Amino acid sequence: MKDYTAIANASSKLVELLGNCVEFGEQAREAASYDGLKVSFLPDAVIRVNKAEQVGDVLRIANEHAIPVTTRGAGSSLTGGATPIAGGWVLDLSRLNHLEIDENNQLARCGAGVVVADLQRLAAESGLFYPPDPSSKKFCTIGGNIACNAGGLRCVKYGVTRDYVLSLAGYLASGEYVEWGRATRKFATGYNVRDLWIGSEGTLGVVTEATLRLVDLPSSTRTFLGVFESDEVALSSPGELRKLGLRPSILEYLDRWTIDCLQKYVGTDVFPGIAPHPMLLIELDGSTIQVDEQAKKLEGWLKKTALAYRSAHSLEEAEELWEVRRQGSSSMKKLASTKLNEDVVVPLDKQVELVEAVERLRAGYGIKIGVFGHCGDGNLHVNLMYDEENSEETSRAVSALKELMSKVIELGGAISGEHGVGLAKTPFVREQFNPAEWRAMLAIKEALDPNKILNPGKIFDVFHPWEQKKKSVTLSWEIEHEEPKPQEV
Repeated sequence: MKDYTAIANASSKLVELLGNCVEFGEQAREAASYDGLKVSFLPDAVIRVNKAEQVGDVLRIANEHAIPVTTRGAGSSLTGGATPIAGGWVLDLSRLNHLEIDENNQLARCGAGVVVADLQRLAAESGLFYPPDPSSKKFCTIGGNIACNAGGLRCVKYGVTRDYVLSLAGYLASGEYVEWGRATRKFATGYNVRDLWIGSEGTLGVVTEATLRLVDLPSSTRTFLGVFESDEVALSSPGELRKLGLRPSILEYLDRWTIDCLQKYVGTDVFPGIAPHPMLLIELDGSTIQVDEQAKKLEGWLKKTALAYRSAHSLEEAEELWEVRRQGSSSMKKLASTKLNEDVVVPLDKQVELVEAVERLRAGYGIKIGVFGHCGDGNLHVNLMYDEENSEETSRAVSALKELMSKVIELGGAISGEHGVGLAKTPFVREQFNPAEWRAMLAIKEALDPNKILNPGKIFDVFHPWEQKKKSVTLSWEIEHEEPKPQEV
């Protein structure tokens, strides 16, 4: 049960220190009650800090009074990572948006509230590049990306968020300030708590600032779209391209079911005269000379391997090819009221087995399931569509989901590649670890957050999202990425 006296006393102390940074109004609390998972739990207050030091004050008081604290950036988590399931306080870091590009050292120093696209834009002005690019990059924040070790389309060549974090500054659950790592390319001093915080989803501490490594901005890109006879051929591409000395910056797969769904949605065939087959979206980047050389090799491979292919020679043509990848996801949303986007990852040579397993689930449970995603690093997005108002259909979808997760683990994979555990993956996360590993994780949590105030309910406690009615709300990034109606395509 909630200790309302403790909450009132703690809130009173907080208001004395932070004033109007603390909001108790219904509108503010409602807006902070959900994230991209659209499952809602009302917090007792929302705290929008203006400077990092205030985070220490919030956590010190919360720890003294055992008040749950859920840290929030843009709220774009698809797994419920920013959902305040235990009530308490939502700690909003979006105002910590200071950003500095250090050209000489090829670094970015940024607050947790910096939007990823803003970082990329400012870095590009200096001829530098921050590669991690989740689909929500126009809205999601650096703090949130660090919390779930976000990836995106370019991971196949450039890696994920962890590969660019040099140091983190922030606060322990006690409110004490810490800095993990340094703004240097090497750091081999003591325990690597920096990497422990990355991907911990705000359960071990609160990140307020990060120093990030930047790379040179590629001067040229080239985009290709190919259609292939089978999943086996398409999903063998990472190894085949590597043998040719090719390292695409983007290597995206769409299964034939997704393509069929897309073509029905837009009312035209991607490759006229060719029935739905698996496709690959491939992008090369680098200097103009490098891209030209790579493009010749890639076209040679496509001529021998693909049923057909298209290449872009301008930004406009590239955008046309990219629409196939974007519309694939959008078209699925029209098929059912609920869409579960499972970002599973398996070894590269197990991707075909995963897709075959999905085929069996689709047939066995009568559920609409499409697969697309980052086949260059084995991170495929398995999308299950169902009507949550239909209890029987929901039951079939949940059974299919459980089998999917068991299969992923059986194949030596992970139940989440870039979205984190949050609430949505908690029914399956225990299967990922043996007893010793689980105890070690619990011990780390106990050591860094003994009062269990940091983002409670995430990772360790089981939550069934399919038992919760989703909020009927359209999020900002959903509006931004809404695709044209078929007649406009």
